[in-house]
Amino acid sequence: MLSYNSWIYQAKMLKAYISILSALLLILLSPLPVSAMEGFGVHILHPDELSLAKDFLQDESNQAEWHYVTIPLTLNELTRVSDWQQFFSQARQEQLIPIIRLATRFENGAWQIPTRKDITDLFTFLNQFEWPTSERYVIAFNEVNHAPEWGGKLDPVGYSATLEFVTYWAHSENKGYVVLPAAMDLAAGNTATTREAFAYLEQMYDTNPEIFDLIDVWNSHSYPNPGFSSAPTYGAKNSVRGFVHELAWLKQKTGRDFETFITETGWVNTPYTSRWLTQYYLYALQHVWSHPQVKGVTPFLLKGDPGPFSQFGFIDQNNQPTAQYNAVKEAFKRLREQS
Repeated sequence: MLSYNSWIYQAKMLKAYISILSALLLILLSPLPVSAMEGFGVHILHPDELSLAKDFLQDESNQAEWHYVTIPLTLNELTRVSDWQQFFSQARQEQLIPIIRLATRFENGAWQIPTRKDITDLFTFLNQFEWPTSERYVIAFNEVNHAPEWGGKLDPVGYSATLEFVTYWAHSENKGYVVLPAAMDLAAGNTATTREAFAYLEQMYDTNPEIFDLIDVWNSHSYPNPGFSSAPTYGAKNSVRGFVHELAWLKQKTGRDFETFITETGWVNTPYTSRWLTQYYLYALQHVWSHPQVKGVTPFLLKGDPGPFSQFGFIDQNNQPTAQYNAVKEAFKRLREQS
């Protein structure tokens, strides 16, 4: 999940990247419609937000389609069996495919490093439910190149060992689990509390050259940085095309052409970006997220209001549509009109 410190850091970097020139260039580069990616979804925070997610993702034009929903599962949730039973039952009914991000507990300013018991407890909890599809997608924690996401430490060696245990345990269950690694913050630098993403991945690989062969599908947080505000024509590793750089790195290391989910992405809604949000989403659907290796995209965040993520939210604290919501709906409308 996007961390508050990361948001503050990126917000400070916000400059005049959104200009009339870049917007015109974006439009000129979209002369013909391209097939949009099929697996569009949304990132939510709580099981009871599933109905809101369904209303956002589905309308009269796509009743037959399935959509993805990324959601964290913390250790504190393991007592809420009835709530999660309702979540999985409703997901099946509403044709929503969960992507469950495993998490521990947030204490003393950081997410605890999971023990093996924590991991087995999380899987024991998930095993009791009937999932909507035969494939059960799970993410092994979050943005571990941020120290607060991993017990206050930058520890590629430790995370690599944990990811290895998660994959072996998940596959041994024989229940169709599909394991994704923690996504990296592709905008992080080398600081006391962050590690540049590819430097972190290199250390994981140096520790265990087989580690990436164990996972099933890649996981990317390809945000439009700098400032969560750059045009989707921008192609650097910290852009909405960051996953392309990750997939190329994986190909070089493993020889595999990974499929990937983009489980977090999206623009911040500011005076600089608001006028272009529809065009940005339309371009991304046509030319970025339509990449053949992208399995699904779940922008962050369905409901971020109130809180530090309110400018990313698709609905506000009163469950009313935001500019982000309207931009996505309009982008899909234009896609249908062009097809």
